[in-house]
Amino acid sequence: MRNIVEIECPPELLIGLHTNAEQFAERVKREAAYGLFREGAISSGVAARWLGVPRAVFLLDAMRHGATLLENSEDDFRRESGQP
Repeated sequence: MRNIVEIECPPELLIGLHTNAEQFAERVKREAAYGLFREGAISSGVAARWLGVPRAVFLLDAMRHGATLLENSEDDFRRESGQP
């Protein structure tokens, strides 16, 4: 089952970013995945599956976008290791 979310953006935005709607949609999707991961709302595994990349690739990219992988807490360890 696919869920599709539509957002409106003015043409000036796409022109200003020198991109098209498809590229912009991918950018928004990536930034949303990084942001949700940074907030702790989704795990790296969920984010990686959403973006269609290996988890290690997502983690490296997420670090480049300001994510802290583990803050040495039990909650972080459980979330990242898939333990309840």
